[in-house]
Amino acid sequence: MLNNPEDLKLITLAQATLKRSGTKQAAALRDNTGRTYVAVPVNSPSLSLDAVEAVFTVAMASQISGIEAVVFTGERSAKTAVITEFAPSAAIFFANDGAEPDKIA
Repeated sequence: MLNNPEDLKLITLAQATLKRSGTKQAAALRDNTGRTYVAVPVNSPSLSLDAVEAVFTVAMASQISGIEAVVFTGERSAKTAVITEFAPSAAIFFANDGAEPDKIA
């Protein structure tokens, strides 16, 4: 069970983004200043990012210096190494509606 209300907010953001976008995956990220970012997968002929990679890209574009937590939902397959390489102590969760979130890292 998640006890951090800020992590619960990330779950809500990720799940709402998934529902609103109609994509197969969505992610929400909280940086070390408390700002949040959301993203969905990006697929074009020359670029392919899952939601975790996309939310990391969006956050990096805002010049973040750290990550506290990331939640992704929908399709379970995601390249989380981009998060752990940048912020080894960041919490990473997979959460789908009605299921207890799984802590990935």
